[in-house]
Amino acid sequence: MGKKKAASNGIIVTVATTGALMLLRKVLAAAWTKVTGKVPPTDLTDPKVTLPETLAWAVATGLIVETVRFAIVRTTMRRSPAVGDTESS
Repeated sequence: MGKKKAASNGIIVTVATTGALMLLRKVLAAAWTKVTGKVPPTDLTDPKVTLPETLAWAVATGLIVETVRFAIVRTTMRRSPAVGDTESS
């Protein structure tokens, strides 16, 4: 039964992380557009995209996305018992 719970926890973490990160990317893109007045630099072949702009976008999204991913994994794992733990009644 422990293996089923571990697989279930893995699926929950994956689904929660994927959904949250998809939503987060959209929110970050909207915030970037509002702050800078430009769309986020996703097309690196565009001559209008500058190196500082690209680096700022990469650092901002990297920090925020990884922080949220960390929080989701920690929260999800904290709410479910660890693999091998048995609940005593």
